[in-house]
Amino acid sequence: MKSPICDMLGIEFPLLAFSHCRDVVAAVSRAGGFGVLGATVHTPDTLERELKWIDDHVDGKPYGIDVLIPENISTSGEKDVTWKSLEARVPQEHRSYTRDLLRKYDIELITTDVDANQPQPFDGKTALQLLEVSFNHPIRLIANALGVPPKAMIEMGKKHGVPVAALVGAKEHALRQVAAGVDILVVQGTEAGGHCGEVSTMVLVPEVINAIKKIRDVPVLAAGGIMTGRQMAACMAMG
Repeated sequence: MKSPICDMLGIEFPLLAFSHCRDVVAAVSRAGGFGVLGATVHTPDTLERELKWIDDHVDGKPYGIDVLIPENISTSGEKDVTWKSLEARVPQEHRSYTRDLLRKYDIELITTDVDANQPQPFDGKTALQLLEVSFNHPIRLIANALGVPPKAMIEMGKKHGVPVAALVGAKEHALRQVAAGVDILVVQGTEAGGHCGEVSTMVLVPEVINAIKKIRDVPVLAAGGIMTGRQMAACMAMG
């Protein structure tokens, strides 16, 4: 029986790859899975270039994009927060400590060129601009992490007929996401790096599936420490 995810996204296999690398996104989609481009570090102009490249190399297969719009952020309500203004808030003591720590363990500090006047990372306004750019391309999914997507994002997905996915790391997260109207849950266990929660994938996924059944039927993607065919088979067995 074909997975609901396959029908929803128009793919052959229910395997998704979230990556910042456009080559990976295109390769996975061409192979019958679904590539999702991480767009958080992009500006609208650079994202336009990346998506144009994917369009030209994906052989007409579907793909999506992923943004990060924190539900809670310390700079909430502030205007015109930039990389430069955030950097200025880091105390010199902290800078010295981290540099000394890196030096102690012979770790080379590599910096990247970032426009100091660029909006802060995870800026909600910029993320919505990125979504607007994305809808000029044949994307089939928009995904968000760090909390419930803003209402504007869910409405944009409905307007364009594109499913909205959201990342969760606990049953409570899942219940809130379903109540907010998301279309797909990415249920990520602590094996993925622990940034979503402390519950293991094999415990969390069935717990979420059972919890949301009482509300409505939402497809669940299992994530976190899944690398081999046996692990993927185990996840499919959870329903």
